[in-house]
Amino acid sequence: MTRLTEKFPALPYVGPFAVFIVLLGAQNTLHINAKWEYPLRVLIVCGILWLVSRGVITKRPVRPLASMVVGILVFIIWIAPDWISPSYRSHWLFENALLGAAKTSLPTEVRASIGFLVFRLFGTAFLVPVIEELFWRGWLMRYLINADFQKVPLGSYSATSLFLTALLFASEHGSYWDVGLVAGLIYNWWMLRTQSLPDCIIAHGVTNACLGIFVIAGGRWEYWL
Repeated sequence: MTRLTEKFPALPYVGPFAVFIVLLGAQNTLHINAKWEYPLRVLIVCGILWLVSRGVITKRPVRPLASMVVGILVFIIWIAPDWISPSYRSHWLFENALLGAAKTSLPTEVRASIGFLVFRLFGTAFLVPVIEELFWRGWLMRYLINADFQKVPLGSYSATSLFLTALLFASEHGSYWDVGLVAGLIYNWWMLRTQSLPDCIIAHGVTNACLGIFVIAGGRWEYWL
């Protein structure tokens, strides 16, 4: 595995995220019961993460408490528009043929499964922040500055890198692209401030953990598309 990562240095940053997205796209093709599809995806990606990526997250966070505050701030921003105006997300800017709608794809019986919810919360709060931060802040922000991204220190600034990464991050979030864009800009800014991948993972993880608890406790399933 060391030889493989030496030959393809982007693999530890891109690989787990790419596999997660491919499995997400293939869920209908594979015809796996919805109750088991997400747990299987989590287990597969965790295995890949352990095999290829554990060597690139070696430093300790430099501002863990501040990172938690950033994560809580992004969570508040994420739910604020819908809290202020319940009909906000039904606007055509957020509900259309391209973006779909802010409606969950989780069947009712899956939402009642404790086992599924445990895996979903774990994936949301722990796995997804790691693989996304590796990809977006660990690799893409640097790759957009120099294709030989290893020559670019974490937290290096480029306007193109900062805003294009945020835009692409926003596009990943469908009907929630607006708050996704703001979240992407904040996480990118936090990377510039801390120059620390673990700090961005903490911030992202706190956001997702708060959102996951909010979804389950309040029955706000539309946030889990």
